[in-house]
Amino acid sequence: MTVSGWALILLFVALTALLAKPMGLWLFALYEGRSTPLHRLLGPVERIFYRLAGIDPAEEQGWRRYALHMLLFNLVLLLFTYAVLRLQGVLPGNPQGFGAVGADGAFNAAVSFTTNTNWQWFAGETTMSNLSQMLGLTIHNFLSAATGIAVAFALFRGFARREIKTIGNFWADTTRVTLYLLLPLCIAYALFMIASGVPQTLAGSVDATTLEGVKQTIALGPVASQEAIKMLGTNGGGFFNANSAHPFENPTALTNFVQMLSIFAIGVGLTWCFGKAVGDTRQGWAILSAMGLLFVAGVAVTYWQEAAGNPILHQLGAAGGNMEGKEVRFGIAASALFSVVTTAASCGAVNAMHDSFTALGGLVPLFNMQLGEVVVGGVGAGIYGFLLFAILAVFVAGLMVGRTPEYVGKKIEAREVKLAVLAIAILPLVILGFTAIASVLPAGLAGPLNKGPHGFTEILYAFTSSAGNNGSAFAGLSAGTPFYNALLGIAMWLGRFFVIVPALAIAGSLAAKRHTPATSGSFPTTGGLWVGLLVGVILILGGLTFLPSLALGPVADHLAVTGGQLF
Repeated sequence: MTVSGWALILLFVALTALLAKPMGLWLFALYEGRSTPLHRLLGPVERIFYRLAGIDPAEEQGWRRYALHMLLFNLVLLLFTYAVLRLQGVLPGNPQGFGAVGADGAFNAAVSFTTNTNWQWFAGETTMSNLSQMLGLTIHNFLSAATGIAVAFALFRGFARREIKTIGNFWADTTRVTLYLLLPLCIAYALFMIASGVPQTLAGSVDATTLEGVKQTIALGPVASQEAIKMLGTNGGGFFNANSAHPFENPTALTNFVQMLSIFAIGVGLTWCFGKAVGDTRQGWAILSAMGLLFVAGVAVTYWQEAAGNPILHQLGAAGGNMEGKEVRFGIAASALFSVVTTAASCGAVNAMHDSFTALGGLVPLFNMQLGEVVVGGVGAGIYGFLLFAILAVFVAGLMVGRTPEYVGKKIEAREVKLAVLAIAILPLVILGFTAIASVLPAGLAGPLNKGPHGFTEILYAFTSSAGNNGSAFAGLSAGTPFYNALLGIAMWLGRFFVIVPALAIAGSLAAKRHTPATSGSFPTTGGLWVGLLVGVILILGGLTFLPSLALGPVADHLAVTGGQLF
């Protein structure tokens, strides 16, 4: 570990914290439906959309109707993308002449991008046409992100409203987030990426002659525009197979740093927005503090392990950290930081191959996802996942003080606790259940590149990433088979919507309740004790649930490597 490495990490943490309030103010204006400076320019576009779609943005929806519209919207988008991929060979915008995507692959990709997972069994530059990238995939980068933020807004209203049966309007929330937040930010971001050397063209490729005199075909395409929403929307799907390790997606140390900031920007803003929505910004800062503790601990462990390097190489006399699978232009510190950022959020972008990390260095990104990616989290998904843990934490606190649990003025009763447990339990059920299936069936065992605990970790990571809607890969699993495409696709759908629907049900239940003023017997939810309780509940639930699988995977791998055994 180096001073410059720690300086990079501390600078990132400081700038992320500084982004929380300004981004939160922007989000809060959209949450309330208030005008922003962009409304003068884009307001007519919003009104035209409502008129064409027959939508009244002022019409409020109960949680069931909100959830139904959200599910139907995403189902239609999934079917649309599936059709685009299956018809790719006869559609325009295909300068590479790619054929149709196979049925199982199209299903997996359509579910992946609909659920904000962006898991890619394919190499984008050799599988997807420009039209498929822009119309079939990038459209989801905007709308799946907007869906997550809309659900977060609905849950905020559940806590903030009093004796009301409605939680907002799904169409209005999604439209405003897309039009006034994601679109303008991505236009500015894409221009920055173009200026930094990222391609933005409809050309398919260009031929170049190397210094050795060999002809090389270099893939091009509309990369910058996809890269912008890939990061801001915590999507993670790369235009190129190497993702953010590719110089056309992430050319410099500056773009690498900006990409990491953009992954967290909206997530930290939502914490401040929540505090403002419930009338106490200290609530938002408490949540962000708990997130920050978990994040810094994860970065410290990963950086320490990657800087320490491979024990077997050290036994052979080699010195230095672990540079396998990492880009020289980023180095160990920036690669370790990126891996924790992208898995603390629901963003599958990678600038290094996680399969090449040390065993314990790779454990942290895996564990981040197993916690439900609530450590800052993605656009919407992190904050509503974190609030589910907050409901359980305040329930535990209520048991301690012998009073009915209360959080931000709402009594937390049996219905909310049951729904929170249901939403949290779906991830371990899918992750561990599907990993067990793949670990015993021949079709599943054909996927891992390595044997032993490392191969098991590759399978475990794949289902953790898919169910957690992250999308990053351990890069050692051959997942583009009918077996994995189908099973991972199901995992993505369950991991996304079987969490969202209970969260919306909680929002509806809370909105109908009256406000309960805090008393001397209320458990405080803004101080250090509350932050510690939140962190403890998250780690205990995650640790108790996933410790056996981690022991069989990365922990066993670490013990084997330190003993001189490789797989």
